[in-house]
Amino acid sequence: MPTFFVNQARVDIAASVPADTPLLWILRDNLNLTGTKYGCGIAQCGACTVHLDGKPARSCVVPLSAIKTGVEVTTIEGLQTREAKAVQAAWEKLDVPQCGYCQSGQVMSAAALLAQKKSPTDADIDAAMAGNVCRCATYVRIRAAIKEAAGAVVKAGGSGARELQLAHGDAVKPSVSGDDSRAVLA
Repeated sequence: MPTFFVNQARVDIAASVPADTPLLWILRDNLNLTGTKYGCGIAQCGACTVHLDGKPARSCVVPLSAIKTGVEVTTIEGLQTREAKAVQAAWEKLDVPQCGYCQSGQVMSAAALLAQKKSPTDADIDAAMAGNVCRCATYVRIRAAIKEAAGAVVKAGGSGARELQLAHGDAVKPSVSGDDSRAVLA
């Protein structure tokens, strides 16, 4: 079975783990990373979105057999990019969550969008967020938060700033993960 990385920590999968086990269950049940949610089990709601080498993927339908050795899996717990911090700050500033269940998947998709397009259009946002279902229908706030985060990222520019300043003055400082070890999954 593959050796891959979850939030920069090495994960070795034992041969006894079935190859068709969805990544979602490895994350939630074996690694205790419960921020990634189970919503539908058929990749239609987006609650289980993680990044595989920086690209959003629905972990409920990604079997272990599809994960190549060395792949970096990033969950909401390990999301540390400048874009991700801006998205999380904008989510909080604009009070996006209602029940909160879908939010980790929404944030993961939004952060991936801003990593690719610093100033996304409405069409870009629609395309990137398609398939992320919010049962509370906070779509207007989600779009506003993505635009707010994009503004913060653009304002920070390519200056290499270690801090993002949002329009209302809140600072977003990148955090550093200190633990880089994981147990072997059997």
